[in-house]
Amino acid sequence: MRRFLILQLRPERDASDAEFAAFLAKGGLDARCAHRIRLDAEPLPKGLDPADYAGVIVGGGPGCVSDAPEEKSAEHARIESAVLSLMPRITAQDIPFLGCCYGIGILGKHLGAPVAKGRYGEPVGTAACALTEAGRADPLMDGVPDRFDAFVGHKEALEALPEGCAHLASAPSCPFQVVRHGHNVYATQFHPEADATVFEERIEIYKHHGYFPSETAGDLIAMCRAAEVTAPERILANFVRRYG
Repeated sequence: MRRFLILQLRPERDASDAEFAAFLAKGGLDARCAHRIRLDAEPLPKGLDPADYAGVIVGGGPGCVSDAPEEKSAEHARIESAVLSLMPRITAQDIPFLGCCYGIGILGKHLGAPVAKGRYGEPVGTAACALTEAGRADPLMDGVPDRFDAFVGHKEALEALPEGCAHLASAPSCPFQVVRHGHNVYATQFHPEADATVFEERIEIYKHHGYFPSETAGDLIAMCRAAEVTAPERILANFVRRYG
């Protein structure tokens, strides 16, 4: 299997490590077939070519592409710039790409679509997703039921479908849950790697980051334990199987 490039954006080491472990486990990916880069800790290697990999996976993070430049920390601005620098090559050559959470904002910004906090920011919880007709026909959705729950927690979201994209899944809380550009460039609003255990860990880590009132962390953890979120991980497994 060719290696996948996994770009991570979380400055919290415990959250980053848990996310990476979830990508491997849910994708059925051996660590030897993953080139992990923590962009909070290191720059992209000079001359890195996304075409050299089986595919590119971008994880989530606390940054928002819709923030004004003066609102972004130097770290978040640098990370955003690094990921955006790869997108022209990825979309022009239709290189396999899966943007998870933050990645859908990156794809939208690159394509000139509106990404904002005003309409579809989702509180921490589950989204009741449904496949569209295009989604039911898409190979990456193979085995994903027509209706499924997914874990979300976002300050921003796509507010319109980017030009050149297919709309694969929606939810009442945010209509653009999965999109595809070209044939091989995908992005999800939800977290396809997150099961209840992973999301519970993130709630503990991010309870003081403004996603939710910190005093509600216990209730949110109880929600995670009661939820049945199993379908989204099929998307990761399909991505690895299809392109690896």
